[in-house]
Amino acid sequence: MKDVEITDQIKYIGVDDKTIDLFEGQYVVPNGISYNSYLIKDEKNVVMDTVDRRASDEWFENLEKALNGEKVDYLVVSHLEPDHGANIERLANKYPEMKIVGNLRTFAFIPQFFNIENLEERKIEVKEGDTLNVGKHTLQFVMAPMVHWPEVMCTYEQSEKILFTADGFGKFGALDTEEDWTCEARRYYFNIVGKYGAQVQALLKKVATLDVKMICPLHGPILKENLGFYINKYDIWSSYKPEDDGVFIAFSSIHGHTKEAAYKMKEILEEKGAKKVAISDLARDDMAEAIEDAFRYDKIVLASSSYNMGVFPAMEQFLHHLQGKNYQNRKIAIIENGTWAPSAGKCMKEIIAQMKDITLCDTTVTIMSKMNNENIENMKKLADELLKN
Repeated sequence: MKDVEITDQIKYIGVDDKTIDLFEGQYVVPNGISYNSYLIKDEKNVVMDTVDRRASDEWFENLEKALNGEKVDYLVVSHLEPDHGANIERLANKYPEMKIVGNLRTFAFIPQFFNIENLEERKIEVKEGDTLNVGKHTLQFVMAPMVHWPEVMCTYEQSEKILFTADGFGKFGALDTEEDWTCEARRYYFNIVGKYGAQVQALLKKVATLDVKMICPLHGPILKENLGFYINKYDIWSSYKPEDDGVFIAFSSIHGHTKEAAYKMKEILEEKGAKKVAISDLARDDMAEAIEDAFRYDKIVLASSSYNMGVFPAMEQFLHHLQGKNYQNRKIAIIENGTWAPSAGKCMKEIIAQMKDITLCDTTVTIMSKMNNENIENMKKLADELLKN
């Protein structure tokens, strides 16, 4: 276990998972993931969430070491998803007098995952603003439905002013990896929580009324300093505002001609003064990172080959991901390619039409197989339109 300091009476008992390849079966995590869990030691001992079954044995070892012979009195279930809740039944069996703290939705879902004896007698059902005193520490419960499951709740410890935020403020990467918080937290946020911006905004309004000195998420590092920076990032992300002035070029290419056009467009945009131009091959690069960049920048270029009278599958998948994550408030330019009947542009526009507050450039660049000088001139016009305020 990585030595993570919370406070004298609040212990970190989580586990780094460096063996996982895909988080939630789809997100590449080259630096692993942390399953965070905490123990509040007081007159009553409180476990704040369990961990994924991949880490069960190590977690129980961490817990027993931190307990030092004592028992668990309460388990607070902030989020029931299996990467956090997998050991609820095993913990309940080990400590039969332990009470389980959750909300109405928590206890509706628990029987779908576990068979816990005497659950009705053992449960403590809480709602917004309820408190639980365990000695020197008092837990105040803050409901956070759909951030990102219906039963999610946060817990504010009043005496030490610590906010346990469930999946909020989480990031990819194990705790033993030193890396910039923003990039992997952004990729985590938009791919996992991104659809639920309104719900995150509602939670942030509640958090603003609390005096928070530390944020303890269920994934990623404990946040102790400059909390305004992290909260501001979440405010930007959850309100669907662009984070940076720049252009993201997302392309899907069959034989390389559309790729050549995408890189030419990058060159043109940079020559015309674009502050930042990022580019991604949707068929080869990490789709989750492409989603992240699409939300990060205020402008996007979609360049795609036509395919089966539609659009190349990687681009179609990308756009449906964006739509599903509530993509909005951006400016979009389109480049299509096709040898005899270009169809990519029409198909991309049909998907984009289902998104909110999108400004679509009037110019569409149509390439017939291989980019020519006329296409380049049209791409320059498209760049001017895209960069115009």
